[in-house]
Amino acid sequence: METKAKYERLHHDRKATGRNGFTVIELAVVMVIIGIIIGLVVKGQALIVNGQLKQLVNQKEKIAGAFYGYRERFAYYPGDDPNASKKFSGAANGNGNGRVGVGAGATAPNFACRETGTEQCDLWFELRKTNYVSGAGFANPRHAFSGNVALTYNSVGTAAGHWLAFEDVPSDACRDLDRRYDDGIWSTGGIQGSGDYTRAAGGKFTLFFRL
Repeated sequence: METKAKYERLHHDRKATGRNGFTVIELAVVMVIIGIIIGLVVKGQALIVNGQLKQLVNQKEKIAGAFYGYRERFAYYPGDDPNASKKFSGAANGNGNGRVGVGAGATAPNFACRETGTEQCDLWFELRKTNYVSGAGFANPRHAFSGNVALTYNSVGTAAGHWLAFEDVPSDACRDLDRRYDDGIWSTGGIQGSGDYTRAAGGKFTLFFRL
C-alpha cells in the first residue's frame, strides 16, 4: 500500500508539472504574439511621426500664405507695417523697411513672444487680428513637435531673408523633411538647420524654412 501511495504521489506531481510548464509550441506562440505587438507599436509610432510631419508642413504653408497675404492686402509685411496701430488697437507700428526684424540687419528668431514691442512679435498679433492665423495675442504658435514657431528676417547659413523657424524638431524629422522637400543637406537650400541633423543620432534642432 505504501509503494502504491508513493507511485500515485509521483504520478500526480508529474502531471501537475506538465500542466504548469510551457511546451515548445506554446513558447513559440507567445514569441509570435510578442513580435506582433512590437510590430504594431513600431508601426503606430511611425504613423504618429508621419502625421506630425504633415502637420508641420501644412502649418508652414498656412503661415507663409498668411505672411504674403497680409502684404498683398496692406502693402507691408505683418509686424513691419508702419500703419498697424491705426488698424488694430494694441498694435505697434513697424518701420516699414520690408524686413520683419530690428533695423536693416539680420535678427535672430524670438520663440518667447509675449507682448508688443518687436516686429516679429507684433507679426503674430496682426496676423490674428486679420484672421490669417488662429489664436489671440502676441504669443508664438506651437507646432506638432511641441515647440514654438518664429518668423523673422534672418541670415541662415549664407542666405539672408525671411525665414520661418521651428524650434525643437527631432533630428530624424529634420532629416526626413529636408530629404522630401529640399536637397537633404542641413546647411544649404531652402530648408536648413541650427546644426548637422543629417549625422545626429538624436537630439533636437531648430529647422528653418526660407520664405
